[in-house]
Amino acid sequence: MKLTGSQIIAEILLEHDVHQVFGYPGGAALNVYDALYEYKDQIRHVVTAHEQGAAHAADGYSRATGKTGVVFATSGPGATNLVTGLATAFMDSVPMVAITSNVPDALIGRDAFQEICITGVTMPITKHNYFVNKIEDLPMALHNAFRIAKSGRKGPVLVDVTKDVTAQTLDYKPGKYEMPDDEQPVVDIDTVKKIADMINSAKRPVIYLGGGAGNSGAADQVNEFAAKAHIPVAHTLMAAGIIGYENPLNLGILGMHGTVASNKAMDRADLLIALGTRFSDRVALNPKKFARKATKIQVDIDRSEINKNVIVDYGINSDVKDFLLKIMPYIEESDRKEWMTEIDELKKIPGDKRCGGGELFPSEIVETVCDKTDKDTIYVTDVGQHQMWAAQYLKHKSTDKFLTSGGLGTMGYGYGAAIGAQIGCPDKRVVHFTGDGSFHMNLNEGCTAVSYDLPIITVIMNNKVLGMVYQWQTSFYGERYSCTDLDRKTDFAKVGKGFGVKTFTATSQKEFEAAFEQALKAKGPVWIDCHIDKEERVLPMIPPGGTTDDMIIG
Repeated sequence: MKLTGSQIIAEILLEHDVHQVFGYPGGAALNVYDALYEYKDQIRHVVTAHEQGAAHAADGYSRATGKTGVVFATSGPGATNLVTGLATAFMDSVPMVAITSNVPDALIGRDAFQEICITGVTMPITKHNYFVNKIEDLPMALHNAFRIAKSGRKGPVLVDVTKDVTAQTLDYKPGKYEMPDDEQPVVDIDTVKKIADMINSAKRPVIYLGGGAGNSGAADQVNEFAAKAHIPVAHTLMAAGIIGYENPLNLGILGMHGTVASNKAMDRADLLIALGTRFSDRVALNPKKFARKATKIQVDIDRSEINKNVIVDYGINSDVKDFLLKIMPYIEESDRKEWMTEIDELKKIPGDKRCGGGELFPSEIVETVCDKTDKDTIYVTDVGQHQMWAAQYLKHKSTDKFLTSGGLGTMGYGYGAAIGAQIGCPDKRVVHFTGDGSFHMNLNEGCTAVSYDLPIITVIMNNKVLGMVYQWQTSFYGERYSCTDLDRKTDFAKVGKGFGVKTFTATSQKEFEAAFEQALKAKGPVWIDCHIDKEERVLPMIPPGGTTDDMIIG
């Protein structure tokens, strides 16, 4: 069957069960979009306000559904506008495929209008990328892109296709593509038994979970392992929800803004079992003193992450789920009463919830949202103080319901990701937490939420400063507020109305509760502008390069 390159792209999307894409059209992509018109009953395309929003939407769609997110962009600035979204997905191991259209092959390298070497630009922030200037290479490049995105440590792949290829024809027979089995590294059974013996004999063990544990689909195995061995569990931002909020073994977030219990337990542990995590600088703030008393075991699918940031005693290159399935038969049941008694005492030391004045407090905002929504609600954040407050006070149930930019820390991530999550999960409630700083970056996606009638509730924690940087300047820079005390005059209620968004303003807890009740009943998007004091702090906090001895609690 003779098909154009654009038709082949559409057929291969269908072969990989892709029926939803995000993007923005342009000149070099006209052939691709013309084919999408032909396939509009099978492939839904959401046009965002900006390509960065499209990339974040594909990311949020992927995290919320477990499927590979797909984003389209045209050449030049269209392609470069994907960069931040690709880097966000790369740092957080999110499977995505970006398909960009470039200028015709005859113009490549001639500085043509809207020409860019996007494969060169994105090489460091994708798992792999392809430049396709021959139609014969197109099918394999696309199939490989989907395979690579989902295999091993997941991540984004980019396929750049010249415009002439999208118009050329090739004999191609569409069919169901069978994804080859992903080859997993094999763990030696003697090593598994040795690790199990260490766990069984440990007096003060701690499990340290990272995003890789969730990506491996190991939530059930992690909970079974922790319960059987009775080991307390600390987690990173990316692993929030693997251990339920109400589980007594849950120590909470670890690291710079982690709980007292989580950080202190890590400091006192005699054995550390790190599952699917890379010991980032926001967790191991002082790598040489991190878990200084513990024998360290690190299990990770990405061999390059082992011993990269913290030197461990045992590095296991393995998928987390596969490792836990192998070790569970050798784990003995235990109660570890003395250790758990010590843990319970540590949990009694909270960080301050209220630091500023005013009548509306971040902790109460988050707790109200959590209390008034069901367990299937998907929470999305931008980056900053509100992100940490959400992570601290939400009653997490599962990792696919807490979407945030952990590795890259992308301000402006949230609204696009919320759009992708809501489109991927239309029957679930999506709540987007943001700050006024982050929201200014991508609030243009309000038009997307309105155009597609998406009932996303956006809660804006508005303190009129760049909160997290302002907090650092207060604590570490002698209160020299360089370029953070902005006091912008933006009236989010008026801006929202301009987009067609239902808007509310809250200056007290009572006003917020009333606004949120109405937001829950709304059919389309809602913004709630919550005015909080700029002196509110995210606590506890360990200074950069510090240890638990330097922890600021109140």
